[in-house]
Amino acid sequence: MNHQLLGTIQKAKILKKITKGFTISVKGTELFLADEQATEEIELEKAVEVFIYENKRGQAVATMTLPEATRDSYGWAAVAEVLPHLGVFVDIGLEDKDILVSSDHLPLLKSVWPKEGDFLFVSLEIDKKGRLLAEPITEREVLDDLEQAPQSLLHTVVTARVYRSTKAGSAILTEEGYRGFIHPHERKEEPRLGETIEGRVIDVKEDGTINVSLRPLKQESMKEDAETIYDYLLENDGVMHLHDKSDPQEIRDTFNISKAAFKRAIGQLLKAGKIELKDGKTTIKH
Repeated sequence: MNHQLLGTIQKAKILKKITKGFTISVKGTELFLADEQATEEIELEKAVEVFIYENKRGQAVATMTLPEATRDSYGWAAVAEVLPHLGVFVDIGLEDKDILVSSDHLPLLKSVWPKEGDFLFVSLEIDKKGRLLAEPITEREVLDDLEQAPQSLLHTVVTARVYRSTKAGSAILTEEGYRGFIHPHERKEEPRLGETIEGRVIDVKEDGTINVSLRPLKQESMKEDAETIYDYLLENDGVMHLHDKSDPQEIRDTFNISKAAFKRAIGQLLKAGKIELKDGKTTIKH
């Protein structure tokens, strides 16, 4: 078997009908096309397009169901199974085979690995052992085929999926194919690789990419931050050493919000008579 055919879409010639399928020829290599893998009526000597892969028994076979993700193209693939020691298996549309995305191509932090039902934007590759694997799209490949976001997108809500997760932030692709970025300051929790998110466009840059925030609008955010701070006080016997003069980094390390957002939330709690500031401490007011 020519392993270079694996993961590709090829023109095939129908040679003969056999039990439960057909013998086909692709570039001089004979392969099996099962009856259930034929998506249209088959005629002998007719040329058809097929996708070539190895089934679970390691046999090279063909299907007329053509996946989006191939060795020549990218496509979204649903995560079917997560194996922490190995990687994740994705469903590219084959009835009898899922494809492995190796842990080498996933984030170091397993907490941001995709879960079942998430989607990865992948193409296919052949490893040194001749096995078909899936690999997530790289930053360079996204930028090489960039869809320019219009200025009208500013302040709108977009649906997107995370295609890359780094310490610097999360890179996303929207439904329309626009490339976006979520800075760590613009989220409460780091989204998973492959997670579908909804966010607000806070900047449309000159290069056609967008910056997106997962944080609520200021008024909603203030209420949410105030509730988080009050819950923190309840969990710590009603006292914390953070106050409106505290170090910004200490505030961010504790609540993942800016000092300005912290002061707004503290102000709201003071106004509501829920807390008081005394002797360099913030305490619940009884």
